Amino acid sequence: MSNESRISPYNLADCKNTTDDTLSNYLNSLKIKQSTFYTDVRLALGYAAVIICGITFAYDYKLGFDKTKHWTLATVVLYFILNGAFSYWLWFVEKDIVYTGTYKGRKITISSWTKKLDPTYRLKVRCATSSGATEVKETEFEAPFSRWFTADGFIVPQPFQQWLASSIAIVGEADPKNASAGTSANGRPLRM
Repeated sequence: MSNESRISPYNLADCKNTTDDTLSNYLNSLKIKQSTFYTDVRLALGYAAVIICGITFAYDYKLGFDKTKHWTLATVVLYFILNGAFSYWLWFVEKDIVYTGTYKGRKITISSWTKKLDPTYRLKVRCATSSGATEVKETEFEAPFSRWFTADGFIVPQPFQQWLASSIAIVGEADPKNASAGTSANGRPLRM
C-alpha cells in the first residue's frame, strides 16, 4: 500500500476526505493542471478579515477604546460583511467542489459528497466537450468506499484510479493504462 495513513473505514467523513485527497493527487500526477481559484478566493476573504482584526487591535491598543470606537464599529461591520461573503462562497459557490482543472484546454470540475449512513462516494463531473467549447456535459456516478479501502482502513489507490480513468473520459485520455484496466460505475466508460 502506497499510502500508509490508516483511517476508520466506518467514518464517512474520513473516507470522503481521504478519497478527495487521493483524487487530487492522482489527477495532478496525470498533468491535469489544477486551478486554485476557489482556494485563492477563500484565502483572500479569510486573510482580509484577519488583517482587519489585527489592525483594529493595534489601533485600539495604541490609542484606547474611546478614540477608536467609531473605527472599531466600522471594522466590526466590515468583518461581518467579509465573513458573510466567505460563508456565501463556501455554501453556494464552492459547494462540494473538490477539484477544478484543465487538460488539453478542456476544463473539468469535480464535486463529491456522501449521504448520511451510506458508505458510497458520489461524484458530479462537469467538463467541456472539447477545447474552447462552451458546451459542458455533466455526469454523476458513484461507487462504494469498500472498492478502494481495505477492511482495516487503508486506501488502495489503484482500484480508485482505475474507476476514475474508466468513468471520466478526460482522465481516461490522460491515463489510458488505468482506463483499460477498470470499469465505470455502470460497467462502461462514460463519454464526456
